Amino acid sequence: MKTNSSNSLLTVSTGPLKISELPSNPVGTDDEFIHLSLVIPTYKERDNIKNVVSILSQLLDESIAGNYELIVVDDDSPDRTWEIAQSLTTEYPQLRVMRRQQERGLSSAVIRGWQAAMGSVLGVIDGDLQHPPEVLIQLLRNIEQGADLAVASRHVEGGGVSSWSVVRRFLSRGAQLLGLVILPGVLGRVSDPMSGYFMVRRSAIAGVTLNPVGYKILLEVIGRGKVNQVAEVGYVFCERKEGESKVTWKQYIDYIHHLVRLRLSTSTRKAGRLSRKVNFPIGRFVRFGFVGFSGVFVDLTVFHLLRTVIHLGLTRSTILSAGVAIVNNFLWNDVWTFSDISQRQRALHQRFKRFLKFSAVCLAGVILQALIINFLYNILEINQYLAKLIAIAVATIWNFWINLKLSWRVTDVK
Repeated sequence: MKTNSSNSLLTVSTGPLKISELPSNPVGTDDEFIHLSLVIPTYKERDNIKNVVSILSQLLDESIAGNYELIVVDDDSPDRTWEIAQSLTTEYPQLRVMRRQQERGLSSAVIRGWQAAMGSVLGVIDGDLQHPPEVLIQLLRNIEQGADLAVASRHVEGGGVSSWSVVRRFLSRGAQLLGLVILPGVLGRVSDPMSGYFMVRRSAIAGVTLNPVGYKILLEVIGRGKVNQVAEVGYVFCERKEGESKVTWKQYIDYIHHLVRLRLSTSTRKAGRLSRKVNFPIGRFVRFGFVGFSGVFVDLTVFHLLRTVIHLGLTRSTILSAGVAIVNNFLWNDVWTFSDISQRQRALHQRFKRFLKFSAVCLAGVILQALIINFLYNILEINQYLAKLIAIAVATIWNFWINLKLSWRVTDVK
């Protein structure tokens, strides 16, 4: 690798967060491709950065001397972390520094660093020494043995946390379980999906537009990348010795937001592929399904209140709770699922006409629900709530098909 001849800062890429393929022949440059590009995202790490660079450089010099680069990406820290890092480049020739002034966020900082990287393997490690550096060699060894992704995990043998409170342990595990419910195909592949310490083959994410939220870029790599084989290495998360912790409630909110966005993106991609094959509006069906899912909570909540608080009978509770859900579902379907039609028909009488047709279709669905739940509960003696869920599922399919062919289509007036 060509070493730094100056301590100039790296140019920050703009535009989509997409990693390029390494060209087969870097014409017009003196750079040679290297094995590992390790990004160190920083913000207010003045007290740590020199020690981090020193430890990582010594460790990698012993393992892959001259065949790596360290890329510090600093979000314009008020303590001028980037300036301290820049002053180290003469002593550590494999060190490169990027100062971001227009963007913020750990995940995007990592990707911007990868965009400037020349390595066939891309990695990330915290700049606060909470990730034990010696684990790097184990991660790299797993990549060299064929893994597309190697993750440092707190939840496998040899892993753990040093002195987390009960609350923080609960939140971490709760976030993981929530992720398994929302996005099992992604989070089910690793034991520590919130890890910020991993390596990935460049080829696994090259050409893919990444769209992270908050701090957890690993979700994005697994969810959008071409990752086949995954390896995990246990590590013990250490408390920082210098600087201040950046863990906030916003991280957990961003994490949930990210999960939902990946879930929607995954569903849309699958729907699009199937839709093109069968010429069926599956994208609209997915939106209809999400609206129906919100109606399930409305329906079950009202059903529970009518049965346990007001003590209405089973049939009347079923009909009334479903009626409330119908109003909820119509409003969301009108502004989202069928928005391309409703936006052209904004008059009150047109919306009311759609509501009447939607209600008529759903009323038939409610009758179908009542018949099914009575059959399942009274004849087959299935739990009333399970029977209710089954009835809702059948009625949802009915509602979509008939509304697709009738309600919004026929209101598309000239």
